Amino acid sequence: MHVIINARKASAAAGKSAKVNETHNDEVLREWRESAFYWQKHLGTIRTMFEPVTQALIEDAGIVEGQSVLDVAGGSGEPSLTIAETVGARGSVTCTDAVAEMVAAAEVEAQRRGLKNVKFEQCAADSLPFESKSFDAAVCRLGAMFFPEPLAALREMVRVTKDGGAISLAIWDKSELNPFCYAITNVVARHFDEPPGNPNAPGAFRFAEHGALAALLEDGGAIRVKERVLKFHIAAPVSPKEFWVMRSETSGTLREKLATLSAQQADLVTREAQEEVRTFFPNNRMSFPAQMIIVTGRKPQER
Repeated sequence: MHVIINARKASAAAGKSAKVNETHNDEVLREWRESAFYWQKHLGTIRTMFEPVTQALIEDAGIVEGQSVLDVAGGSGEPSLTIAETVGARGSVTCTDAVAEMVAAAEVEAQRRGLKNVKFEQCAADSLPFESKSFDAAVCRLGAMFFPEPLAALREMVRVTKDGGAISLAIWDKSELNPFCYAITNVVARHFDEPPGNPNAPGAFRFAEHGALAALLEDGGAIRVKERVLKFHIAAPVSPKEFWVMRSETSGTLREKLATLSAQQADLVTREAQEEVRTFFPNNRMSFPAQMIIVTGRKPQER
């Protein structure tokens, strides 16, 4: 009887946890939907900021002209569109995202840049609507941390990659190594109470522990998995004021917090944020030292 009761308690707890996770995932998707407009608005700056990360993925995945490449959680179009330029007219890129508004923004940008070798698909990372062995490589830039079911998503990326093909992902290293993130977090923490978050829940630093995503990619079926640290500068020709506009608009969480403040309070946060980051703006141009982790594995050859 005790076994049955304990099993029922465990089942109830698991069901409650699943509902909490589902609610959190819905909330994350809602934030991304509402943020899509702003990501499109700041796309040029964001593309420049993370160009070194895009190039690292291209290099580590061995992407060359003529290949077919899948970009998972491609957001408003990067790295898909840069990769499309790399693979050229003989190659192709499929840009996917769980948020329809992001996919639409990416499609608009592809048309603006005259790229004809990109396809677009709204889909969840853990349920890719493609045949097995469809792509020469699969990449994900700063998206894996937000997957509701990361292991299922990685298995899907491995499944749709051709035998011997690469799966390459870029994720944030620890927060304290990235002032682009922590400088604003420090300011926000002075004005808002932040309850401790679940480190395993979707979030920017979910896989910041070295080896965590690499182990998960191995569990997902990849072989010859390796990781490396990418040190670079998040740089773009924007001022502290322009940086704050971009950060405060593209972050759904930050937008919602600021919306609860009076005009005077919001102005104070704005001034504090710009002062906090000023040291990273030599000659009034953004240049944050940054550190990310690039994880790459290969699809096993079928025997």
